[in-house]
Amino acid sequence: MTVVTNAPRPDAGRNASPYMYGPEAAAVAAILQSGQYGHSEVTEEFEHRIASFLGVPDAVAVASGTAALHTALLAAGAGPGSEVVVPSMTWCSTVQAILAVGATPHFADIDPGTLCVTDQLIMDAVGPHTAAVIPVLFGGRPVDLTAIRAELTERNIAVVEDAAHAFGSRSGRRRVGATGDLTCFSFGPVKNLTCGQGGLVIPRTPEEADAIRLIRMVGVVQPQAERANATSYRVDGFGLRYQMSSINAAIGLVQLDDFDTTERTRRTLWRAYQRGLAGLDGVRLVDVDPDQAVPHLCQVRVPKRDKVFADLRARGIGVGVHYPPNHLQPAFAQWRRPLPATEHVAEEILTLPFHQHLTEEDIDHVATALGQALKTAAGSCTSF
Repeated sequence: MTVVTNAPRPDAGRNASPYMYGPEAAAVAAILQSGQYGHSEVTEEFEHRIASFLGVPDAVAVASGTAALHTALLAAGAGPGSEVVVPSMTWCSTVQAILAVGATPHFADIDPGTLCVTDQLIMDAVGPHTAAVIPVLFGGRPVDLTAIRAELTERNIAVVEDAAHAFGSRSGRRRVGATGDLTCFSFGPVKNLTCGQGGLVIPRTPEEADAIRLIRMVGVVQPQAERANATSYRVDGFGLRYQMSSINAAIGLVQLDDFDTTERTRRTLWRAYQRGLAGLDGVRLVDVDPDQAVPHLCQVRVPKRDKVFADLRARGIGVGVHYPPNHLQPAFAQWRRPLPATEHVAEEILTLPFHQHLTEEDIDHVATALGQALKTAAGSCTSF
């Protein structure tokens, strides 16, 4: 396999970028040479290694973070006639997974300082038909629902964590995923740990693990190795083609070997932004709690966001917006309700370039450009 070594380093012109440690290419080449591209013992090794890393009994690898949410909600019993509480401030996959099981999304507001739900905001949204709540660990920040856990359990409401941003983050002394919830990770191209594409569910019970494994393999009970030595197989229920390929798992195994570097680097870069932005008037840094989180994003709230966004893009700074609120999207309009904090934040939020190729000099450059863009935006409103 030919590896391009003279490509320019991704810098602040990119909002996000995958980071490869080097051995990933050889790991993929070995899978290609083996001829076993689908779910294989390499996928199962990835599951075992992730479970060991997190300190949990089991982990079920699937094709994407969306597949993880979909299968977790099915395992939790969410379906037609039930509601799932979800923040509007998330990538639309979170809501689409709710619709995929036939349930109804009930949008919750957020804490504007963290972009995450709180225990009180969750309980404000819970109703008699709630089957599950989905805290979104925005930017990698853990969400502590300890104060309401007993009440949710008493009401048979499952907690399904959307931890797409939060692989490696901690909640107290435990890694996210070891908190006793159904936890869903994404290993897409720019996540804290990438498999190229992929996802994973941490089940609460062996029964949930079995259910998710059945679903991810189109309802077929026997694993591939067993099917190869038999003249038939058994389909026991509903399923989808949601398994993780061995190609993706091989990438993830290499990434996991170097995750201590990932964790350290992401925290260092986020704190560099924290220092660099400290002197800018009108800039509010969204707190991901870097002592606990492995940061996935660096976000600020700024006045005149659209003008600042356009100015920074013109300067070659790869800013983005994560995310336009879902309750204001046409696809989800029938479930719209007032969410004042979400709607206010949505007009101010700006995602700064954040990936492991960045240097602290890149971050200083972004901070300087942001300061200039803020001055330009303020001047454009007072010059007439």
